[in-house]
Amino acid sequence: MTQTIAVSEIFGPTVQGEGPLIGRPTVFVRTGGCDYRCRWCDTLYAVLPEHRDEWTSLTAEEIAARIGELTAGKPVLVTVSGGNPALQPLAPLIALGRRAGYRFALETQGSVARDWFAALDWLIVSPKPPSSGMVTDWEAFEACLAAAGDAPRRALKIVIFDEGDYAYARATAARFPSLPVYLQTGNPAPELGRDDPLGVEADFDALRRQTRWLIERVASDRWFDVTVLPQLHVLVWGNRRGV
Repeated sequence: MTQTIAVSEIFGPTVQGEGPLIGRPTVFVRTGGCDYRCRWCDTLYAVLPEHRDEWTSLTAEEIAARIGELTAGKPVLVTVSGGNPALQPLAPLIALGRRAGYRFALETQGSVARDWFAALDWLIVSPKPPSSGMVTDWEAFEACLAAAGDAPRRALKIVIFDEGDYAYARATAARFPSLPVYLQTGNPAPELGRDDPLGVEADFDALRRQTRWLIERVASDRWFDVTVLPQLHVLVWGNRRGV
């Protein structure tokens, strides 16, 4: 029986808006379903089960064909996100795409380990800080890193809203000293449960203040081996979906 993948949306080419691949041309495959419920989630349409009717069940071949249409067959980076894409059977898609010359980056919170992580080009693990309302399962997190091994390039991406998140990031970086760390300015999106989070315009003044605070915080601590980034896509397109 052919396995299918729950897909919320496929879009691009555009550029990656955050993390170690910021600015890199990419096509996004956003899967549906997540085992987390972060307070400030800005992709609830790919998380909450009440949106399941909006998702499409596609085979790896169907997804690869859609990526090929968007890129006119020219290989590009494919970013797989969610939700939590680790919940989906992505091994066939990665194998099919890599045979065609595409590269794959996966973004996950590190709660579910899969052996196919080792087939990725990038594994970007984004543990959720205290402001999310979630608690990190470090055993599961370490299992994700172990599943990837040294095959893909690995990085930590941590969203920062406040001092508690910053302290969490410092502790996480100390726990995994071999991994590069990217701190991402939090986008003050509506809290979990709002019907239309994407209908709210981004607060650009708040984003600038948050980014200045984070830069100053890192500089005052002399934390010089970390990278501080805004969310590029939010600065350009606000909270629009599918860009």
